[in-house]
Amino acid sequence: MSLPESRLPGPERSPGFLLWRVTLAWQRAMRAALAPHDLTHVQFVLLTTTWWLTRAGEPPTQRQLADQAGTDTMMTSQVVRKLADRGLLARADDPADARAKRLEVTPAGLELVAKALKDVEAADAEFFATADDGFVDALARLGP
Repeated sequence: MSLPESRLPGPERSPGFLLWRVTLAWQRAMRAALAPHDLTHVQFVLLTTTWWLTRAGEPPTQRQLADQAGTDTMMTSQVVRKLADRGLLARADDPADARAKRLEVTPAGLELVAKALKDVEAADAEFFATADDGFVDALARLGP
């Protein structure tokens, strides 16, 4: 039987393991920041991304939202439906494509985005306080 070998001395030098640990800690910080707003992290991401995309142009379709957020289209549809049921997003038929829905953040959704975004950005600033701009640039290079 052959014993496992690693080029690394241990998990403290494994980029993947370190990313895993940092991700878990960051997710805990995000859950804590979003709890007072009664939002899950994915709900926050989709609601806020809808707002960002609308600021940059016309209201996005669900497909555009899923593509921008990097989320599964079926899951996006389910979460969007829940946000719409809460009165945070409005869904309207796309005049150019009968199968597509355009999304818009409602006034109640905008109010929630303003509050939650402030808390999330504060939690991010605290969590990443020791990271410099090079870290953010490196993350951007790793992303899709």
